Parts: sequence; structure tokens; C-alpha cells
Amino acid sequence: MTKAGILMLTGLLVSLQSGLAFAVNPDNGPGCGLGKLAWADYKTPKNIAPQVMMATTNGTFGSQTFGISFGTSGCTNDGKVMAGHQTSLFVASTFDTLSSDMAKGGGEHLAALATLMGVPGDQQPAFFVMAQQQYLVLVEAGEVSSVAVVKALQDAMAGYPALAQVSATR
Repeated sequence: MTKAGILMLTGLLVSLQSGLAFAVNPDNGPGCGLGKLAWADYKTPKNIAPQVMMATTNGTFGSQTFGISFGTSGCTNDGKVMAGHQTSLFVASTFDTLSSDMAKGGGEHLAALATLMGVPGDQQPAFFVMAQQQYLVLVEAGEVSSVAVVKALQDAMAGYPALAQVSATR
């Protein structure tokens, strides 16, 4: 193709894009999901390497489909389902660090989990103690899954008077 032909095609594409800009999302990358969140801070996120990493991460963990379905990981579906799954997704995506925080009985990830679960600031120290106790029970039982952690915390919150009210509203 000649240089003039390339310039003409480029001009046509620019015209077409500017005419459709109001109707089309200009973000043509992987969209959302754990990959998008993990690689979004890359210096040039529109280059091929970070986009491939975003898509690979999303494909490996299935987070984009999950995110679209439940409105998490930067995805939206404008539904109310998200609130019910936000805690589970957080636990799954931060499981290693959160497990460490639970074992210590405190830390940033455990504080974030308490906030996601609706635990008021003045009740968080009790939540940290309870989470540490539940972590030890889970480890002794051989349970190391994010689903088991969320269930154990919700069940344990019901047994703590100060936390039972929070658990009942969730």
C-alpha cells in the first residue's frame, strides 16, 4: 500500500472513531477483572505487554467473568448482587496476606475485611481477636480456602454479642 493510501485510511479511521466516540467506550483493553486491577498501574497500560498480562491474569483466575457477573474487580452490572459477594472476592484475592493478618490478629487486610463486613471501628479489636481464633481453628481442621474463612467468620460473629448485630444485618 502506498503512503498516500495509508494516510487516507488513517484519516478515515480517525473520522470514524471520532464520530462514534460518544457511543463506544474508548478503553479497548481487557476492561475489568483482577488482571485490569493488578496491571492498571503499569507505566503504559495500553501497550501490548500489560494488556496481555491483564488478559492472561483474567483468563487464569476467571476474575473477569466473575467480576462482570457480580459487579466486582472494576466491572459493573449495576445490580445489587455485588454487595453479597464483595467480601468473598476480597478474601479470595488477598487470601495469603489476609491469612497472615488473621494469624497475627491484626493488619491492614484484616482491617479492610472488617470494614467490608460492616464491623464498626470500635468493634474491630474484638473482630481481630475472633478472626485470630477462627484462623487457628481453620488451620487445625486443615481448611485453607477463602470460602471456609468467610463462612467461619460469619458463623463466629453470630456467637459474639457485639458482632452478632453486624452479622445479622449482612
